[in-house]
Amino acid sequence: MLLFPAIDLIGGKAVRLYKGDYNSVTVYNDDPVSVARDFACSGMTHVHIVDLEGARNGGTPNIDTVLRIKAETGLFCEIGGGVRSMEVISSYLDAGLDRVILGTAAVTDEALLKAAIAAYGDKIAVGADFKDGFVAINGWEESTRLEALSFTRRMQDTGVSTVICTDVSKDGAMRGTNRELYRRLKAELSINITASGGVSTIDDVKALSALGLYGAIIGKAYYTGGIDLRQAREAAK
Repeated sequence: MLLFPAIDLIGGKAVRLYKGDYNSVTVYNDDPVSVARDFACSGMTHVHIVDLEGARNGGTPNIDTVLRIKAETGLFCEIGGGVRSMEVISSYLDAGLDRVILGTAAVTDEALLKAAIAAYGDKIAVGADFKDGFVAINGWEESTRLEALSFTRRMQDTGVSTVICTDVSKDGAMRGTNRELYRRLKAELSINITASGGVSTIDDVKALSALGLYGAIIGKAYYTGGIDLRQAREAAK
């Protein structure tokens, strides 16, 4: 199982939100590039980046920071947050980033999703953010009536190769991950599933790896010292 330590960006700083609440922001580091360097020094090969300002308002307000992370670390960089047009997708991928994540747009703009997959294939992933079992959009601030499994299956049928599934209620809460959700998705689907939200301990990493998932995102637990990335790397093998 691949590990994706996460960097969430607001104003060029590495931050975390509590359960997706933009009013509950904690700044962990003023230099996200140094955070990414630490990932690489810990043996990580991938990084998951979210432009939280982009997620809420659209656009690429933190693109300069994202490109510096790629240029100075060489990590596999996937980026999400505010990706709602082919222009934004192209600006990231043409600049050398490795994968772009569609979130809100995957729900609201099927034509864009299909066009992106046709143009870029497995360089396009979908971020499926679940709140109370249903898909949430627009920076987690708006709920839909799209049920988790049916939506993820629809993404598979559309040709999406990787879906990053986040249980919003677990994100940043440091109370463990929703293992049952990922067990269910893994059993029902054949695409790559990355677990996100609440990966708080080495036991969480071991349990997710045992499910045979493609990947897991480590967020707040890295910043608070709850997970040592070197130990996580061994647990994920």
